[in-house]
Amino acid sequence: MKPGCIMLLLASLSNAVVADPLLTYPLKIKGHALRAELARTEDEKRTGLMFRKSLPENAGMLFVYQNEGPWAMWMRNTYVPLSVAFIDAQGTILNIEDMQPLTEESHQAAGKAKYALEMNQGWFSKRGIRRGDRVQGLEKIPH
Repeated sequence: MKPGCIMLLLASLSNAVVADPLLTYPLKIKGHALRAELARTEDEKRTGLMFRKSLPENAGMLFVYQNEGPWAMWMRNTYVPLSVAFIDAQGTILNIEDMQPLTEESHQAAGKAKYALEMNQGWFSKRGIRRGDRVQGLEKIPH
């Protein structure tokens, strides 16, 4: 290949749009906006936020369960300190638990949860979000 062709190829590659591999959905709690990745399949739920070294400030992961239940979370292979909000089918937060990295301590919903939302540890408390608050946008989440 001629040098000019290589430069043209490199220039066209640098202008290519690279798709974000992680589709996120907008949610809002007490006026605070966030973007959540979805964990819907068993494999996605099992992996969750494992092996990541950081999480953007207003980003998290929403675990979507087929049935409501007393779901629980742990932090195996998860390096980022997280807080998890367990949420019922109507979008009401049942409880929020802080979770420490690289532990297998179980953190359980205080009722029948349909969703679990993981955010950076302290995200909820810094915004005054607590049990009984409602999550907006869940109706647009694919199940």
